[in-house]
Amino acid sequence: MTLPAFLDLPPRSVKPRTVGVTHVIDQGAGTAATADLLASAAGHIDIWKVGWGTAYVDSALPAKLALLEAHDVAACLGGTMLEIAWAQGAAEACLEWAGEVGFRLIEVSRGTVAMSMQEKRELIRRASRDFTVLAETGAKSPGERNPARHWPAECLSDLDAGARFVVTEGRQSGNVGTFDESGRVRPDVVEAVVAATGVERVIFEAPRAAQQAWFVRRFGPDVNLGNVALADVLSVETLRLGLRSDTAAVVRREHQEAELA
Repeated sequence: MTLPAFLDLPPRSVKPRTVGVTHVIDQGAGTAATADLLASAAGHIDIWKVGWGTAYVDSALPAKLALLEAHDVAACLGGTMLEIAWAQGAAEACLEWAGEVGFRLIEVSRGTVAMSMQEKRELIRRASRDFTVLAETGAKSPGERNPARHWPAECLSDLDAGARFVVTEGRQSGNVGTFDESGRVRPDVVEAVVAATGVERVIFEAPRAAQQAWFVRRFGPDVNLGNVALADVLSVETLRLGLRSDTAAVVRREHQEAELA
């Protein structure tokens, strides 16, 4: 089906994107569900993260990764599995397996096991030899609020070690990391990270619609958003384009200003 073109909307880059990235989290979708979503929304998905250790127990994983490859969606192994492998002395085996089954991206994090920043840097360096690395920063536990001033150093360290993007923690719950226990954005953390790295090098995990809208209003349609639920992909694209009331006025104003510039 050819999509309509009668509305005046802000331009969106086409894949492969370096900005305006939509990063989704797969909590165990089957191949049929994956195929259904890709049929309607593949053009709006850039990174498909297979969450936690689901890749380790999914017998249909090769078929799912083949579907993603066919639709030009980059498959990313979630960081928790690599953390557990690292803690067991099996990081090398995990990376070798991930490459063999077809992952192109890998997340490196340290939110589940005890890992120093230096050990994380070394793991990023090793992983970046064979994968595009997303380096996650921030605590996973509700109530554990790292002060804003602590975030930039780790983000810069991760990028220097070879990460393509830093990912700010939000989990699928949206009440940790860059959010408070109620799910409200911590703007001091966001601004500290962006001031250090530039907004284009950050993927903001934002699983809730109100959080996604906040980032679009603050940084525009081409902000990178992560941990988007599979069911919310088209909804997020409408937020980017100002096709929802949450962002319609802001996106329209920015588009008009760009045309006048």
